[in-house]
Amino acid sequence: MGIEQFIQNELNSNDVVLFMKGTPQFPMCGFSGQVVQILDYLGVPYKGLNVLENDDLRQGIKDFSNWPTIPQLYVKGEFVGGCDIIREMFQANELQQFLKDKGIEVKAPAAS
Repeated sequence: MGIEQFIQNELNSNDVVLFMKGTPQFPMCGFSGQVVQILDYLGVPYKGLNVLENDDLRQGIKDFSNWPTIPQLYVKGEFVGGCDIIREMFQANELQQFLKDKGIEVKAPAAS
């Protein structure tokens, strides 16, 4: 199986996929860590794929999305963006609405 087919299979098999440096439990860069924090805060189930374990995956996801940086977030097979885009969408409550529109359950933050 080629790397493009591997990526497509992961996107077909998981509603939310984060291609990142490190793992959700141990992000290896600040940008990946920020996206993990946002997804965890929202309570969104997702699959994290560590591009540092596989050079083919690291380059392959950049070619697949035509996006030069990592992390990359996909929802229902659609490329959403990298760290800056995800952070901006989250701060504007656009990410939460986008996820809901895609049928992804988002936990509401606890009221203070």
